[in-house]
Amino acid sequence: MDLKFKRCKMLFGDSSFTKLQNSKILILGVGGVGSYALDCLYRSGITNITILDYDSYEETNLNRQIGSNGNIGRLKTQALKDLYPNITAINQKMDLSWVDSFNFDTYDIVIDASDTTKVKVEIAKKCYKKLIMSLGSAKRIDFTKIEVSTIFKTHGDALARKIRYELKKSRFNKNFTVIFSPEEVKTKDKGSFVAVTGAFGLAICSETIKKILNN
Repeated sequence: MDLKFKRCKMLFGDSSFTKLQNSKILILGVGGVGSYALDCLYRSGITNITILDYDSYEETNLNRQIGSNGNIGRLKTQALKDLYPNITAINQKMDLSWVDSFNFDTYDIVIDASDTTKVKVEIAKKCYKKLIMSLGSAKRIDFTKIEVSTIFKTHGDALARKIRYELKKSRFNKNFTVIFSPEEVKTKDKGSFVAVTGAFGLAICSETIKKILNN
């Protein structure tokens, strides 16, 4: 047994750990939330992970994004592929045409850590049964306010409200798992704090592992 996973295997048990290793995960967006979800899953023995992102690292990413140190100007997918060599990295812009054409069927869990409301809505319509969606993590400072729920039980989050509205407008009523925080935002600007964005990613990792083991 690979010693780096020894304590995970002790915790989960042999058969459950094998189930984790055999799972296939898709992470959409590897910024302040997605990069921590990736790191947590990889350290837990899940290496069959596909990441998808289109951005390059900027200096403003240094406060919260794994992989940003020493990689300003590099594509996030390329830098993270260096850090986690067993993953599959796709440099791809997420827009509505991409959602329409992409095959989500081969993945056990889809983690949506993207930013665009319309894209998130269409992703939910295509793969809600296997979806874990990150909602608003920026502009907050208290990680203890983070909740795991379903989209139609969210409250106090502007992004969740927009998504609920768009889903209801299109008469889509299927529920799916979300990570959100009802904490009142502290600024109108793009403020962010790794204790919260990172905790969102870790919560997503935990929910992913629980879903795999329970299924």
